Amino acid sequence: MTRTPLAPAPAPEAAAPVTDRLRTALRGVAIVFCLPYIVLKTAWISGSHVGIPAGSPLLDHRTPMAVANGASVLMDSAVVVIALLLTQAWGRRVPAWLLALPMWVATGLLLPIMTGYPLQLLVRLLGGKTVNKADAGRPFLDEWVFGVVYTGFIVQGLALGTLFALYARDRWGHLWQGTLRELPDSPTSPALRAAAVAASLLALVPGTLHLLWAAGSTAGLNESRIQERTSGSAALEAVFALFVAAGVAGILLLAFRRNSALPLRVPLVLAWGGSGATACWGGWMSIASLSNVDDLADRPTAAMVLIYAVQMLVGTLVMTLGAYFLVERSAANGPAGRRA
Repeated sequence: MTRTPLAPAPAPEAAAPVTDRLRTALRGVAIVFCLPYIVLKTAWISGSHVGIPAGSPLLDHRTPMAVANGASVLMDSAVVVIALLLTQAWGRRVPAWLLALPMWVATGLLLPIMTGYPLQLLVRLLGGKTVNKADAGRPFLDEWVFGVVYTGFIVQGLALGTLFALYARDRWGHLWQGTLRELPDSPTSPALRAAAVAASLLALVPGTLHLLWAAGSTAGLNESRIQERTSGSAALEAVFALFVAAGVAGILLLAFRRNSALPLRVPLVLAWGGSGATACWGGWMSIASLSNVDDLADRPTAAMVLIYAVQMLVGTLVMTLGAYFLVERSAANGPAGRRA
């Protein structure tokens, strides 16, 4: 009897060309959608008022705005460098921390925009108030600027996030295989639990206040922020509270794994995104609030300074605990894991 030979199993490399084309396309998308923001900021640095209406407060402080715009250009240009790093062979040889740290910052800055801006558009669509009295009397920017800039940020975030997921899967995917219940016992588990509890207790401070601000409370806000309150800003405060909760939930799941069948990647993603958004936006808001000290109404209150500082502390602590967890797990895999 003649046997019909089985069809050979497809080689793992068969999907490589498709993945390579996807990476190339995503890299191009990320870079192209950086350009409008970079061009706009460069024009403002050069003295152009495109997109800035007459009477805008942006025209009152030219030197600080030029410095801030220059920093923004450098930050968005870093997206181009990261996109190249994630798609080139030499990118696999970059030390883990040199890639992970800027990618964590990029994730933290982009995630609230990617979630908050569409939510604010939904609030407007449902009839919510998205323009405050101050902006109505003295507009900040032309409306089209927000659409161009935030749409670019959202597309950048999606493209860069997908590229990083593909890169991380290839380079470190073995570190988050399995479920929480399959994690081996570790002598550092008690320290991880104690630090996770400390982070969660600290997170109650910014998390609670962001929820209060989302619900309409003005406790701890300065006069300027009170005047700027809208339904859209309340939705954004709820987003910040959500990311605080996500970061804490992720690290608590890693610390108190119990007998959970939850995939390990879930708490790692929660800790990564939540800690990045919490820490990086805490830092960004600190810089923004401390740069407005000339006008009494714009000066940050003690509560605002405290909240942003605690956010940075909580986010950095969660990120550090997650990084230590991965380093320990990598070391447990032997020399190959340590090299990764």
